[in-house]
Amino acid sequence: MSDLKRYFPMIRERKEVLADIHKNEKLLDMFHFWTEEQQEEFLNFCTGVKGPRVLYDAFFKEVMNPESAPERLNEFLSLILGTQVKVHMVLPNDSTRLADESSLLITDIVVELKDGSLANVEIQKIGYKFPGQRSACYSADLLLRQYKRVRSEKRKKFSYRNIKSVYNIVLFESSPEEFQKFPNHYIHRSEQKSDTGIKIELLQKYVFIPIDIFKKTQQNKNVTGKLDAWLMFFSAEEPEEIVKLIQAYPQFKPMYEEIYEMFRNMEEIMGLFSKELRELDRNTVQLMIDEMQEELEQKKKEAEQAKQKLEKKKEEAEQVKQELEQELEQQKIRADKLEERERQKSIQLEEALRRIAELEKR
Repeated sequence: MSDLKRYFPMIRERKEVLADIHKNEKLLDMFHFWTEEQQEEFLNFCTGVKGPRVLYDAFFKEVMNPESAPERLNEFLSLILGTQVKVHMVLPNDSTRLADESSLLITDIVVELKDGSLANVEIQKIGYKFPGQRSACYSADLLLRQYKRVRSEKRKKFSYRNIKSVYNIVLFESSPEEFQKFPNHYIHRSEQKSDTGIKIELLQKYVFIPIDIFKKTQQNKNVTGKLDAWLMFFSAEEPEEIVKLIQAYPQFKPMYEEIYEMFRNMEEIMGLFSKELRELDRNTVQLMIDEMQEELEQKKKEAEQAKQKLEKKKEEAEQVKQELEQELEQQKIRADKLEERERQKSIQLEEALRRIAELEKR
């Protein structure tokens, strides 16, 4: 019996899971479509050999649903933002975000807080390139969305005072290279401030959470603090980690139970697993596109630099050529003058010899 099965008796044995798969032709085809590594990963999740990936879209939305269990998202957001917040409503994801970008997000939940602020919670399996630029665009999109809605509601009574902060909260399972340069920090909060200290309410705020770095900093450590407990809930894969978490913070046990109940519906859970694999593939493709684009830009830059160097060398070569031609011209002039002097000397010598000869005749 696995450690997790002692706490979650609904976890099934490997032979039970395989029996369910083999008696359904559709599920068996799906199972055989996966690689051996993916098959083993799925079976490990089902049987408690490994903990469930809470950041999978379906699991996260199940346990963090702000409509059915608002207290969970309330607590997490309050801890992240450092102030008590309460989700007022869930907003539809009908922003102007480009379709191909939004399809690559594992999870994207937009909520309105009690004070009118908006919070966008994103989960990315593979962190995109240019995370700052992307987040700034999404934040601007969210701010514009709020502006249009509030202006429509207030009409003539509208004031910019009615526009509240927008928070873009991004959790990375595998964070971009910018975050790897800070191996001891797993929460990055950012907002706009003036260099003079003047107080201007600039509304766009960001929180970046590299989960992979959090896991590295927590190796062989006890869970300390409610925020770290939440991040452990999102990241723990080893059964002993999960047991340690629910012993220290029993509130997470019902959330795991909800996920393991989902595992009992084999057709649903295999469909969800396949969807996650597809999303991971798309995410990987996007990362490759970004990397190739970056590499292409770098090669263009290097080619331009090489061209500039070549142009400079051509200019230098032309300059050297002109200098050599000028030097050759000067040498030719000097040679002509020297030749003329020699010719004059020769003439003078012949004249002298002629005179000597005439004198000898006398």
